[in-house]
Amino acid sequence: MTATRAPAPLPPHEETFARTWASPRGVAGFFTSVDHKSIGLRFIATALLFLALGGALALTMRTQLMRPDNHLLSPQLYNQFFTVHGTTMMFLFAVPAMMGLGVYLVPLMIGTRNLIFPRLVAYSYWVYLLGGLFLYSGLLTGNGPPAGWFSYTPLSELTFDPTKGSDIWAQTITFTEISMLCVAVTLIITIFKQRAPGMSLERIPLFVWSILVTSFMVVFAMTTVATASFFLAADRLVDTRFFDERNGGDPVLWQHLFWLFGHPEVYIIFLPGTGIVSHLVTTFSRRPMFGYTAIVFATIATGIISFGVWVHHMFAVGLPQLGLSFYSASSLIVTIPTAIQLFCWIATLWSGRPQWRAPLLFVLGFFFILVRGGLTGVMLASVPFDLQAHDSYFVVGHLHDVLIGGAVFPLMGALIYWYPKATGRLTSETAGRWAFALLFIGQNLTFFPMHILGLHGMPRRVYTYLASSGWGNLNFLETIGAYILALGVLVTVANLVLSAFFGSPAGDNPWAADTLEWATTSPPPPGNFPAIPVVWDRDPLWSQTDPSERSVVVGLRADRREVLFTTTLDAVPVRRLSLPGPTIWTFWAAIGTTIGLVMLIFTPWGLVVGSLLAATPLIVWAWPKAGGSE
Repeated sequence: MTATRAPAPLPPHEETFARTWASPRGVAGFFTSVDHKSIGLRFIATALLFLALGGALALTMRTQLMRPDNHLLSPQLYNQFFTVHGTTMMFLFAVPAMMGLGVYLVPLMIGTRNLIFPRLVAYSYWVYLLGGLFLYSGLLTGNGPPAGWFSYTPLSELTFDPTKGSDIWAQTITFTEISMLCVAVTLIITIFKQRAPGMSLERIPLFVWSILVTSFMVVFAMTTVATASFFLAADRLVDTRFFDERNGGDPVLWQHLFWLFGHPEVYIIFLPGTGIVSHLVTTFSRRPMFGYTAIVFATIATGIISFGVWVHHMFAVGLPQLGLSFYSASSLIVTIPTAIQLFCWIATLWSGRPQWRAPLLFVLGFFFILVRGGLTGVMLASVPFDLQAHDSYFVVGHLHDVLIGGAVFPLMGALIYWYPKATGRLTSETAGRWAFALLFIGQNLTFFPMHILGLHGMPRRVYTYLASSGWGNLNFLETIGAYILALGVLVTVANLVLSAFFGSPAGDNPWAADTLEWATTSPPPPGNFPAIPVVWDRDPLWSQTDPSERSVVVGLRADRREVLFTTTLDAVPVRRLSLPGPTIWTFWAAIGTTIGLVMLIFTPWGLVVGSLLAATPLIVWAWPKAGGSE
């Protein structure tokens, strides 16, 4: 027989704290939890699921285009696959994955116990999940949207799409906008008002800065596409004719509304990736970030300038040439802040002692592919060149370089880097390196030849082509690259899943990183910080390596879900606030919202029914409780 030592019981104060902040176990916990960590992980896991579904559609389309005159997909089914793939990647994968990472990490990074509106974020997850399932229900029932992920009018009007496909697309957009707006507002207030004492604005981690700017962009950008989708749904349901030129509407209005969202959307996806890169570079170069202030201002500048470039998607529409020159100039200017960040990252690596671990390899891939995507973006910002390359595969290659290089590569590095924080275990370094190699090779084989095909005249959104066009060889190469890219994603996911069971124990701070999320245990306990830390500089874990020397806040009650409210500029404590606990009503509110939005594709009464069904759960969950704050 062997004797084992039982774990020491927690002190009474910590035991009460853990019980107060704990979520219910099992099925009840799944439907009622309001812990930002579990909700953030659900966002990320669900986004990866939609990545797999969207990737499967992409592989099918690439198989269709592997050789000329292929008949794997019919033209109509190809259009549906194309639309659902793009909608999945833009609305159901990229933004929710990045915002989900923010939901998980922001409270840990700023030294607080939960988000300010935990129930609202729980509601936003259920709305997001149900909206994504609604989109795929249309594809499975033969009502897949056929007009492209941008759903241009008049192609998405009843004249050209008499099915329910475009209605489903419009309501899917409404689902995702509701979800992301709820998350964005919650993150903004949490970052401004719940930072640990001493974490003034100039000490906020760079990932938190990127999430803050992104959240403001979500608030301003996604309202425009929500308006556009509402107008489209009204055109199709009650004949409002916002976009019907024969009845006084304007189809170009759709493009303005959509791209006023669509180009900031690219940076909504990209900016959190830059925040991830800043942390990976800092940790693995073993030195503080060079040019912290420059990166902060570059992040803010990118968010602002991105709202002034949407017309470069419309250079071929026929707008006045003088007006196009201003948007061409702003499209060139928007590259400057990104270049500033790139030089700061390189300077940090150059002056540090880089440790070439798997997450940092993804940063190098990010550098290479993003720079190529940025250079082709500069080319497309020129009106004469854009008129030649518009709606060709050159644009498809550029778009995927920016989005995969600027978002997917940082996200894969982030999943490996923060995996020990969520699970307490390390991933396989060998598998991580193999995943990077496959993703990098697959990305370049798939999307670089698209630039050449575009210059050779291959238009986008075609389901087949003639053998005499000479496009067959490069399309075959692209398809091989797409399968290699998919294999890289599969290796990454397998690495994450298997490491949860077989990974080496990580300890609390396996990377010897500098930010507050590593100041608590891995995985974090309920409530994150039994004692909220006090921050004295930008790299708190490097300046105070001994945990016993770190200052903490005392006086918060252990028997209530109390968090500390601080001032916006200097993070000076102002008051205590009690947050609400687990509830099932967020789930039922999302069900009511879903019923209303689904009914709206058949009858305007869906708005009334959905409002009534969602009202009761909303009132019950938000009913004020006594003793909310001090």
